[in-house]
Amino acid sequence: MTRTAREDDCPTVYTTDRGSIAVQGFTVDRPTPDGEAVVEIPEAVLREAFHALGW
Repeated sequence: MTRTAREDDCPTVYTTDRGSIAVQGFTVDRPTPDGEAVVEIPEAVLREAFHALGW
């Protein structure tokens, strides 16, 4: 995975070699299927990631 935000940022957005986006964030207590989780990340983190990706 490749980090799209500054090194000192957390939560973080990553691009994968499969053409997808992975996020590291704060877990949210919501029921999900096995192997999945809901995470919360600030809108500013997504905006910065989009900017870094040229979107």
